[in-house]
Amino acid sequence: MGTDLHALLRSLRVWAPEATTLPPFDPATAPAEPLPLFTQWFAEAVAASQPEPHTMSLATSDEAGHPDVRTVMLHGADTAGWTFATHVTSRKGHHLAARPYAALGFYWPTLGRQVRVRGPVTAAPSQEGQADLHARSTGALAAALTGRQSEVLGSLEELAEASGTAWTEAQARPDAPVPTWTLYRLAPQEVEFFQGDAQRRHVRLAYRRTGEDGWTTTLLWP
Repeated sequence: MGTDLHALLRSLRVWAPEATTLPPFDPATAPAEPLPLFTQWFAEAVAASQPEPHTMSLATSDEAGHPDVRTVMLHGADTAGWTFATHVTSRKGHHLAARPYAALGFYWPTLGRQVRVRGPVTAAPSQEGQADLHARSTGALAAALTGRQSEVLGSLEELAEASGTAWTEAQARPDAPVPTWTLYRLAPQEVEFFQGDAQRRHVRLAYRRTGEDGWTTTLLWP
């Protein structure tokens, strides 16, 4: 017999007490800009042993406006924006070339928190992207050297052969260049912080950029 998906879905709980702590969030105490609050929440997610808190959903759209989403890794966040990386020749890269605007989504269920970010995206200078890549692990470099991201793969054996060659090069030349590897920076225009509440009185605080350095904050209904 097959799995009854609907029955399985109904059996699941959200924010079970044994796995989740829902801390209070008073938006009146929030800083004037979103980055310090993001940094605080990220650190608290790490301290709460949230698995892979640096992973995030990245949403882009193609030339026709059709959306796509995938999970990627956050490479950094500072006053210039949130950064991630990929091959410029990948599907993400093609989307961003056609429509240089994206949205990010972080979900940290151990604390019942979400953070959403969206804004225009620009590619960092090549040397910055290469430096970011070479500061990562040998595996990350090997994956980048394997290349051909999003292209049609003929077989798993073909992947194993290309990956093996890439691993050998990455181990022999830890500074090997990957010309298509690109660091992208999303300059936030909107950042929303969501704190879950056991009574479903979720707190949503939205930051919106009002100028070069200014922000306004608004509470949203859950």
